[in-house]
Amino acid sequence: MSFLNKIIKSRSEKNGILYAKIVPILGFKPKNISIYEKAFIHSSAKKLDSFGNEVNYERLEFLGDSILGAVISCYLFDEAPHGDEGYLTKMRSKIVSRKNLNQLGEDLNLIDLLISKVSNKHVGKNIHGNLFEALVGAIYLDKGYKFCETFIYSKIIEPHVDLKKLEGKVISYKSLMIEWCQKMHYQFEYQNNEEDGLDGLKYFEVKLFINNENISKAREVSKKKAEEKASRRAYYVLQNHID
Repeated sequence: MSFLNKIIKSRSEKNGILYAKIVPILGFKPKNISIYEKAFIHSSAKKLDSFGNEVNYERLEFLGDSILGAVISCYLFDEAPHGDEGYLTKMRSKIVSRKNLNQLGEDLNLIDLLISKVSNKHVGKNIHGNLFEALVGAIYLDKGYKFCETFIYSKIIEPHVDLKKLEGKVISYKSLMIEWCQKMHYQFEYQNNEEDGLDGLKYFEVKLFINNENISKAREVSKKKAEEKASRRAYYVLQNHID
């Protein structure tokens, strides 16, 4: 067998394996399996196309994020006629939160399809959501908007979206506390202090002051996480007043 034939056969077998794995996830047969292959290539693989351009899932992730936002926006526009722009924006953010997308990608075991030169443990916790968005982008290029819409309805909206429950769901306690303080015309301040931990890691201690009173504090490995944790603790301290 010639070198060229070996390459063609190897690629055909590889695409056949991906095809068999992805059909149950999609719920339909793809037309161009090579598009879906790109949706699972990590940047560490250092793959290039025939023009020398780097090939990975990031471009499809960008496209999928836009399609996902459009479908969810249309759904909310129809299902929440009472909602103003702020309400619709908040609800969309709750539905397509990074936590939700990561869970969807994890439930579908998309990381098992990942082509990478680094361990799955070191590709970041958001890889599951990134792959889900890349998959949506691949569906759009392969089958069009209507197939994307059907896929998003079947995987996200129908099984997971309950608008009444979502209205009371908190995505960011920091945003909630800031909005509440601004609404009540309260002064607030996050005081940050960086320190070395006994384990050799850097830690951030954050204290949340409202009207010059220390309401809560938290310690985490990043300032963002510490501020969110301090905000959550402040919320539970002040929950009766906020509600």
